[in-house]
Amino acid sequence: FRSRPVVALLGPRQVGKTTLAHQYARRHRGHTTFFDLEDPRDHARLDDPMLALGALSGLVILDEIQRRPELFPVIRVLADRPRRLRFLVLGSASPHLLRQSSETLAGRIAVVELGGLSVDEVGASTLDRLWLRGGFPRSYLARSTRASEDWRREFIRTFLERDLPQLGITLPATTLRRFWAMLAHAHGQIWNASKFATSFGVADTTVRRYLDVLTSTFVLRQLPPWHENLRKRQVKAPKVYVVDSGLLHTLLDIQTRGDLDRHPSLGASWEGFVMQAVMTRLAVRPEQCYFWATHAGAELDLLVVQGRTRLGFEIKRTSVPRVTSSMRIALRDLKLQRLDVLHAGESTFPLAHGIRAVAVSRVLEDLPARRA
Repeated sequence: FRSRPVVALLGPRQVGKTTLAHQYARRHRGHTTFFDLEDPRDHARLDDPMLALGALSGLVILDEIQRRPELFPVIRVLADRPRRLRFLVLGSASPHLLRQSSETLAGRIAVVELGGLSVDEVGASTLDRLWLRGGFPRSYLARSTRASEDWRREFIRTFLERDLPQLGITLPATTLRRFWAMLAHAHGQIWNASKFATSFGVADTTVRRYLDVLTSTFVLRQLPPWHENLRKRQVKAPKVYVVDSGLLHTLLDIQTRGDLDRHPSLGASWEGFVMQAVMTRLAVRPEQCYFWATHAGAELDLLVVQGRTRLGFEIKRTSVPRVTSSMRIALRDLKLQRLDVLHAGESTFPLAHGIRAVAVSRVLEDLPARRA
């Protein structure tokens, strides 16, 4: 708000956007007006938005803004007035909202994505709990593992049966539930549209639509591939990840830490969880994050590109990480400033020139926070 009259706070349902908005409003010096666009009364108050908003002053909070995208032109007009209002808009679906805001509010809006609780917020001492339960506050803070699991199952059901239809997504809940579960088994793998299309008996474009629906509502991440002119055949399809590790475990029917330790997706789950921790710690934007892989077998789990800085990350579910030829190739070909191997051990130490092993339990101490 120091540089923009409008801030969009985006993230999945139940992640804490409304709570954060109310906390900010209590600290705000001046009048605050709150509109919940899922409340029929607030919805009706905005039938004439210029009349309803034009007489206000101070801070205006509009929750679930994707339900009323026609408000963006009104926000633009009011934000440009000499006696400027400030608008905090909250949303849980990105493409339509961002398209509307970028077209209408160019130069006036700042976008902040709110994810689940992170290692930075809960501390490394509760790493296993955060990994198993995920970062949704009510799941992480539940009084028992069973209560956390019950909350996640109910979240998935409500998300598919109520939240998505309210966003105008008319795909059957059973179809999306099955698709989401299949993606959980492909967590951390390269997207193969033909494989999923064959399983559903539909066209590649149809399953791509399913993929984009879940990505647009912040429950799925598509990690794009990085391309270099290296005279090597490089992978060009994205990798897919269930963003929240707790939801991933529920979709895989993993209920306890023992279940997780015995599950074939243990390594993939760990990779996605640690990747999220690194991205949060470095405060990187989605468009700064990639993976890299060649058809000859060289690969890098996470490549962070911030201006001229390139940082590489390999994630291993082991306590004795070792340097591989793939790491050396990535370090050389991608011209990395550093390559960190995130591991499950207890110590951070150098592995080779430009390569070090970093214990995930020490990520707060040994992975300095950066700002984009």
